[in-house]
Amino acid sequence: MDVLANITEQDFTEAGEIPLGVLYASVKNVGQTPVMVNNVELAAGKAKGYPFVGKPYGVIPFDPQDSTLRVLYVL
Repeated sequence: MDVLANITEQDFTEAGEIPLGVLYASVKNVGQTPVMVNNVELAAGKAKGYPFVGKPYGVIPFDPQDSTLRVLYVL
């Protein structure tokens, strides 16, 4: 395991997932239509966070559908 955390920040237009073991994650719908994050709809312009809770998260799936999703996570 690395001593320093790895930060990833990227815009997605295709379905994907935040990987197993993430310590913190944030997603924002920067497009014009709803997206799906962890099987829950996220409206255009809205954001959702997964704060540090003392242990890693499991896989968090997302699907931008016809929109764009900005994803930031820390491993």
